[in-house]
Amino acid sequence: MHFLSIPWNPSEILFSIGPIQIRYYSLMFIIAFSLGYYIMKRIYEAEKIPLEYLDSLFMYSVIATLLGARLGAVIFYDWDYYQDHLIEILLPIKEDPNASLFGFINGYKFTGFAGLASHGGAIGVITAMYLHRRKYKYKTLLWILDKVVIPSSIGGAFVRLGNFFNSEIVGKYTGSDFGVVFQGRGDTLPRHPAQLYEAFCYVIVFAILLFVYLKTSKKEKHGYLFGLYLVLIWTVRFFVEFVKESQGGFEDKLGNVLSTGQWLSIPFIIVGLYFMFRKTKNTATAT
Repeated sequence: MHFLSIPWNPSEILFSIGPIQIRYYSLMFIIAFSLGYYIMKRIYEAEKIPLEYLDSLFMYSVIATLLGARLGAVIFYDWDYYQDHLIEILLPIKEDPNASLFGFINGYKFTGFAGLASHGGAIGVITAMYLHRRKYKYKTLLWILDKVVIPSSIGGAFVRLGNFFNSEIVGKYTGSDFGVVFQGRGDTLPRHPAQLYEAFCYVIVFAILLFVYLKTSKKEKHGYLFGLYLVLIWTVRFFVEFVKESQGGFEDKLGNVLSTGQWLSIPFIIVGLYFMFRKTKNTATAT
């Protein structure tokens, strides 16, 4: 018996409406987006930015996060499968010869929106902010990114909690009595709760970004908060990956020296360092 381990086997489903299932993972996304909107609203009010811009920003962010994260998971981690199952890329279904979707579409089952990659989500949001800025020229792109990353960091914590409820993105076996036994996966030995490690670290990142924004003059340097976010978030991801089970991807093609998640994190960290330490004028017209 592992006296220091925690058995974990919760239901992934919060409730069902016919064939439609509302999962804890989906609930965590709803909380993340709702909290993000509240934080951005407070920031826009404090900066005296019309809230009409925020509504558009929010829609861009939601669509870009989900679409980018989904495409990131497909392209970075599982293209070998999805190239033969294209219909599953953007629809919440999966082929199952023994299932029937809605009672009359045979061969598919409803899965909910799952299989998301944070690196893809980050690329999606950056792209969406660029498109939003092209349409609404009230501030610079870097000004917008500096603000968006604050709620994004705490949102990531809720997403990882959703992964924990789903018993996915698990850690490696601890080799000791410490850890979480993900019984729903058939485990009998404790693993590192890698999802909780990340969630806790993301809360700290959020606190750091909020402190820098509220209490220092660094927020006047356009791009600094954005860069700090990239460095902190992806450094956390880089190190937590050491205790995660492999999620596949292209790591084997690079000798399994680092995981796919670590390889993808390195460019983000480099870009973040550039924006933190580049020379620029502290002016509202900076780009």
